[in-house]
Amino acid sequence: MNRQITRLAVMGLALMIALVVATTYWQTWAAAGLADRQDNAIERVAQFTIRRGEITNRGRVLARNKPRKVGGRTLYFRRYPQGKLTAHIVGYSTAERSRAGLERSLNDYLTASNSNLSTVLDRTLDRLRGGTVTGNDLRLTMNLRAQQAAYDALAGRCGAVVALEVKTGKLLVAASSPSYNPNLVEGKFDLINRIQAPCRPVAALYNRATKGLYAPGSTFKLVTLSAALESGKFTPESTFYDPGYCEVYGKRVNNYDTTSPFGRVNLVQGLQYSINSVFCNIGKALGAKAIVAQSKKFGFYELPPLETPADERAPSGLYKGGHLFDPKQNFEVDPGRYAFGQERNLVTPIQMAMVAAGLANDGVVMEPYVVDRIVAPNGRIVRLTRPHELRRAVSSDTAAKVRDMMIRVVQGGTGTAAQVSGLTVGGKTGTAETGIRGSNTVWFVCFAGPEGGEPEVAVAVVVEQQNSTGGETAAPIAQDVLQALLPSGANS
Repeated sequence: MNRQITRLAVMGLALMIALVVATTYWQTWAAAGLADRQDNAIERVAQFTIRRGEITNRGRVLARNKPRKVGGRTLYFRRYPQGKLTAHIVGYSTAERSRAGLERSLNDYLTASNSNLSTVLDRTLDRLRGGTVTGNDLRLTMNLRAQQAAYDALAGRCGAVVALEVKTGKLLVAASSPSYNPNLVEGKFDLINRIQAPCRPVAALYNRATKGLYAPGSTFKLVTLSAALESGKFTPESTFYDPGYCEVYGKRVNNYDTTSPFGRVNLVQGLQYSINSVFCNIGKALGAKAIVAQSKKFGFYELPPLETPADERAPSGLYKGGHLFDPKQNFEVDPGRYAFGQERNLVTPIQMAMVAAGLANDGVVMEPYVVDRIVAPNGRIVRLTRPHELRRAVSSDTAAKVRDMMIRVVQGGTGTAAQVSGLTVGGKTGTAETGIRGSNTVWFVCFAGPEGGEPEVAVAVVVEQQNSTGGETAAPIAQDVLQALLPSGANS
């Protein structure tokens, strides 16, 4: 009899412990996962009883709360004071259409449902006292002056601008055009659907800066050039003969300007004047796999690191049937076209900014980040982001050589429209033909710093469906952004 009582007591105690553990788990440690589920309607509505953390940027509020009495309860709804300016990074949090951007990916911190021990304790005390749970604030790294300059320079055209701090990876600019007003998502979504822009599809909600995939055109020559110098088979003084075209598999690959063969040139001139035949022949000599391997060192074939949701970013690389294609044999890819940015090569603006930043940073690519810190309601730092190296893409010697060649592009090549008084700017233009006459995808990627100093920022610009070149359209946009990022250089 005593044995049965003991057994029942042990079972009862075990069940009680299981109940306590399960309740604690679902109400604390698993809360973040539940809160982040887009299909969790009950949880989504319940979260509006929480005073959501603010999102700020150098003192300017990007997302705040607007309290409203509903059925005797105080609910907190979001307002976005900067409107279109930071829509794609900040995102939105609504009852009707759930969340996007940082509002979605860092929802657990913003609602104090993250599993950080101190946050769990604060949240539990708030509930025990019967008070309103208050979330953590996000403080971002962006330069809103330069962000505005990017949108002004895009002037309503479809495209994107990304700027990174070279030494740290801080995201300074992430402009995606057209943008939208996140204040309209709840209740006036039809106005977003009516947004007009000179491209198809308009897709205003789509973050072109981190997810837009474009043919890179001649900006990809920076990756090919890096592979060529790293291989030891080429130097800046290597010479080529340019007849205005290159032959691959018995077919001609023309320079963009087919009326101007350059004759005998070296590799420096090949980049300076963006001569396709030079890089076509480098591609044939190296093979596609060597260039793919080099691209991976810059971050291709993986999602670019950032705190925004994974499905709002895209990896760069060769694509086949809508999926990344990693060739196992050289013959699977046309090496000549691939080497100067055609073939099935697709890249995002943030990835090309990472290429320019890595070359500017002595060959080391830093992880991009946009959240500088997460701060608790009492001012305590919950999470502080520290710069982190993604990997070394090229040797410091190769990086220095490529930088010198990029500077030549801006001083007297295809990128002169990006010159800024008082700054040293190195860049590369790109013009990717889409197959539709007068509808090119145009690019400019660059780095810049004060004259005589080290590079400080890297910028990538892409503009869709243009009847022009990267030097004509994208380089002046980069110039405006550089002047906003480094105004002391522009005024010196």
